Amino acid sequence: MTSDDTAASDHTVASGDTAAPGLIPAPRAVTWAEPGQGAYPLDEETVLSAAPGAEGVARWLRATLGAATGLELPPGTEGSRVELALDEALAPEAYRLTVDAEAVRITGGSAAGLFRGAQTFRQLLGPDAFRRAPVAPGRTWEVPAVVIEDEPRFSWRGLMLDVSRHFLPKDDVLRYLDLLAAHKLNVFHFHLTDDQGWRVEIKRYPRLTEAGAWRSRTKYGHRASELWDETPHGGYYTQDDIREIVAYAAERHIRVVPEIDIPGHSQAAISAYPELGNTDVIDTTTLSVWDTWGINPNVLAPTDNTLRFFEGVFEEILGLFPAATSPFIHVGGDECLKDQWKESPTAQARIAELGLKDEDELQSWFIRHFDTWLTARGRRLIGWDEILEGGLAEGAAVSSWRGYAGGIAAAEAGHDVVMCPEQQVYLDHRQDGGPDEPMPIGYVRTLEDVYRFEPVPPGLSEEAVRHILGTQANVWTEVMQNRSRVDYQVFPRLAAFAEVAWSSLPAPADRDFAGFEERMTAHYARLDALGVDYRRPGGPLPWQRRPGILGRPIEGAPPVV
Repeated sequence: MTSDDTAASDHTVASGDTAAPGLIPAPRAVTWAEPGQGAYPLDEETVLSAAPGAEGVARWLRATLGAATGLELPPGTEGSRVELALDEALAPEAYRLTVDAEAVRITGGSAAGLFRGAQTFRQLLGPDAFRRAPVAPGRTWEVPAVVIEDEPRFSWRGLMLDVSRHFLPKDDVLRYLDLLAAHKLNVFHFHLTDDQGWRVEIKRYPRLTEAGAWRSRTKYGHRASELWDETPHGGYYTQDDIREIVAYAAERHIRVVPEIDIPGHSQAAISAYPELGNTDVIDTTTLSVWDTWGINPNVLAPTDNTLRFFEGVFEEILGLFPAATSPFIHVGGDECLKDQWKESPTAQARIAELGLKDEDELQSWFIRHFDTWLTARGRRLIGWDEILEGGLAEGAAVSSWRGYAGGIAAAEAGHDVVMCPEQQVYLDHRQDGGPDEPMPIGYVRTLEDVYRFEPVPPGLSEEAVRHILGTQANVWTEVMQNRSRVDYQVFPRLAAFAEVAWSSLPAPADRDFAGFEERMTAHYARLDALGVDYRRPGGPLPWQRRPGILGRPIEGAPPVV
């Protein structure tokens, strides 16, 4: 399933239906038991029954809930029990959750659907079910009697995390996979390379991490800031780290989309291997890993040597990110300044040799080369919407970031699209217009703004709508130096985004934000239990502020473009 045209009148969940336990994202249909029918208890006698195909979810549920509750949940089929089963009649990520006097039963259309149902079950148990150890050992846990029928609107529900501008250690990445899973998101877009750092070990090109993973200092704040952090910054994931991250994601039914950004945003790679740059224009041996922000003029040279080099990179990337977990490979393609190509005799000779019209078509040739290369190896190329310029390869997909327009053009031309417009779902943008927001970037995007985001723009043809795979929120980390700062920017807005991506909501103006806010009361307690440093509804806590650090706020409502 790619998208759902469910009308507002078909929406079966009202805020009152889900307010009691504060379920987020809102399920499609919830039927609570009549008052007085009680709840189903879980205690030391409760067993966990897993039908064939449910073993992985049972393992996750036993480990996660076992840690929080202190219950062992041993295998069994009699007495107090939680039953896990598959039903092929359900859509792959759909589930049915039934709690009555006999048992807790979770049924999924696949293991992924079953896992989504297990996340709802966890929410029903209350915020303490999100802790890593029991806070009240020996207590009896209760699940309210309910029947929930649920499935997602979109098949692509993602978060892009930039670990290049500021590196996040492996454990922080694993934690974010847990946070995505808790919100029923299923795509992790892993932005691994940029001008400011190369973050994945490539064994045949060791200098990519030996030299390209480290910068001597970092601009503190927006690029117009006069402040610098003189501490060297960097880090990278070993190949075993990547394998662990991918396996951890797979256990949570999350696809990983690795991004190797080419041909722009490549100064870290050029600093490690100067021959990759436009050596006939500048002395690339003088370049270091970039220490500031913005759009960098130092782009890859369109040479056979560059193609062979990155074929070698992608060979190792494909080995680290198996097709089952990573059918898409992201090649960036954004913000590639063409100034050096215009001055480069080598680039101009390539344009003439290929009979191309201009530098835009030269970039298109570059991207098409890797589309063909990846397709031959059973993968699909996806890139930012600039890859439309100069013509797009037939099977390529587009991440529409500059607005809706690129996604609309791509979808109408028959290309699959992920909607992630900067003006709506860039979570590095500030959450309030007040002076206390730390290093304020971009437009104000409040929790309500994100909740009213609509991934499918009006006016698309029915055929084009079928090409909207889904949506993702993007998190660029130029002014986020650590996990706490990432948490502050991402949460609580990711909860609103998750509901937009999962639930069949009414039109934006008709959405019940008051009901969502009411459910968020319970969800804040879950985020507290998970140790998330989210932005409080009343504004940043004193230690979350960054007074005097220059940002780049943009005033007014963002355009819809």
